[in-house]
Amino acid sequence: MKILAVAGSNSETSINKLLVSYAASLIENAEVEIVDMNDFEMPIYKHQREVESGVPQEAKNLAEKIDAADILLVSLSEHNGTYSTAFKNVFDWTSRIKQRAVWNEKPMLLMATAPGGRGGLGVLEAAEKRFPLHGGNIIDTFTLPFFNDNFDKEANVISNAEKNSELKEKVAKIAAVEIILEK
Repeated sequence: MKILAVAGSNSETSINKLLVSYAASLIENAEVEIVDMNDFEMPIYKHQREVESGVPQEAKNLAEKIDAADILLVSLSEHNGTYSTAFKNVFDWTSRIKQRAVWNEKPMLLMATAPGGRGGLGVLEAAEKRFPLHGGNIIDTFTLPFFNDNFDKEANVISNAEKNSELKEKVAKIAAVEIILEK
């Protein structure tokens, strides 16, 4: 089983990257690739730029990774209640690739975390509405509030037993979806 784990942040210390990496580690016998938004940095999307230069290769590269995956784990950072600029730009460019949907109907566990009590709920709600319009097959969602209190960075694990159990159940659910699809 191939897992593509996407952290919707370009921060070198991204808490969403920690969360999505941890979630990916919970799936046994999986080939996991963690996507770093910094590897997909492109000019800010502009229609005229697309007309003049086409879709950048970085967007096509991400699309290839999505297409090769069996399961998507996506954890989005929240900036002012919605996507980070880095993620939004990659999403915009990838959506411009002809004859394909961004997420290509791959089973997806959609997640968010933040230092505050809402745990990235604003970006999660925005993505839940938007992603299905772009081929997002969202199987479940997960949010981890108060990241710094609920995640042990040294052990790389959710330290809040209830939230850890919740994530494990949701990861098992998406892994089971893929096993069913393989049959």
